[in-house]
Amino acid sequence: MSTNQNPIDSIANLIESKSAVKQKTYRTLCKNFKDLENEAKNVIKQISEKIVEKDKDIELSVTKISNQEFQVRIAGDLLVFLLHTNIITLDDTHGFSKSPYVQEEPLRKYLGQINIYNFMADSLKFNRLNDPGYLVARVFCNYENHFLVEGERQLNFMFENVSPKPLTKTDLNIIVQLVISQSIESDLITSPFPSIRVISLNEKMERTQALGGGHKIGFQMSYQQGIE
Repeated sequence: MSTNQNPIDSIANLIESKSAVKQKTYRTLCKNFKDLENEAKNVIKQISEKIVEKDKDIELSVTKISNQEFQVRIAGDLLVFLLHTNIITLDDTHGFSKSPYVQEEPLRKYLGQINIYNFMADSLKFNRLNDPGYLVARVFCNYENHFLVEGERQLNFMFENVSPKPLTKTDLNIIVQLVISQSIESDLITSPFPSIRVISLNEKMERTQALGGGHKIGFQMSYQQGIE
């Protein structure tokens, strides 16, 4: 703010610029989240039609929990899609923040985000509160609806840079397919025998992983490396 500028004028200018952009970003995010849910339904429908021998116990479904959450069940996996209600920025050292796209117009740095977590379906079914969920991907979009994705493997490779064009339903469909594929391909690995040789009564009562549950192999490598 200039030393000669009236504080009221400065506040008004901030509301017109930053606050207005954040509101537009959030509205764009909400639309994308609805479209993402619809594309998830389309993908699940297509997968279901391709399965020849259907086991009645293998569930494929999309369930809306609220305007900020829906879940995709794929057999033993449960993908939880969460809309974050706050508009954020990425660290100044992030490639997006340093990109010519943002440098040209700093208001483009404000992002809405959708987080996608992978849980074991039985964790929710049996209310195993200590079972972990793993962040599979984060989808970001700004007020111009340009986007980028942070994730594992193909997700990170295909969408790590800000998109040259606005986000489309085709993009969302591809993201859903990749998230589902990655979750299915990451198998469970049980805890080492010595670590579960002794359990407490509390662990037994709460049905924790000490009873033989597992960790996702792929996500353990990325998110738990170095954690004892």
